[in-house]
Amino acid sequence: MRFLIILSLLLSIHWSVQAQKFKGEKGEIVFISQAPLSEFEGKSNELNGLVDLENNLLDFFIDLNTLKTGIGLRDRHMRENYLETKKFPFAEFTGKLKTVPKLTNGTPVNVVASGQFKIHGVEKNIEVPGQLTLEGNELLLKASFKVLLSDYKISIPKVMFYELAEEQIVNLSIRLKK
Repeated sequence: MRFLIILSLLLSIHWSVQAQKFKGEKGEIVFISQAPLSEFEGKSNELNGLVDLENNLLDFFIDLNTLKTGIGLRDRHMRENYLETKKFPFAEFTGKLKTVPKLTNGTPVNVVASGQFKIHGVEKNIEVPGQLTLEGNELLLKASFKVLLSDYKISIPKVMFYELAEEQIVNLSIRLKK
């Protein structure tokens, strides 16, 4: 009997720890470039991530080779000339929530994450506002932030200045599961 009580207690502790970890694949990321003569967006549905509320850990990454703008030649130039994806194939954010929220099923909660964003071989501390919504055994995360290309040593040739914005708006959405 004592063994069953201890086993039951250990399983409940394990379950509560596991219950705070959510993993996701196939999240969507969209960047928007609003230059004076051209506005376009790029998308990928290959965002992967982890939200561990127990240890207050966030980790998200994307293979930049999966970004598509709708024009193959622009995609190739973006990968080869600006993002240099052969040398720097991934963008990654690792951080934590400023405050770990108590989530109630179906109620969106605004959060702010702080941590390291790495792209093009450059790492920078950033804060990202977002929203978490618990939906049963799933967690929906939506967030948006800005990236200045010069902060990450991503150069824009002067000829391209009117076609590629220095500031990119990044929106992401991912459904994570226990």
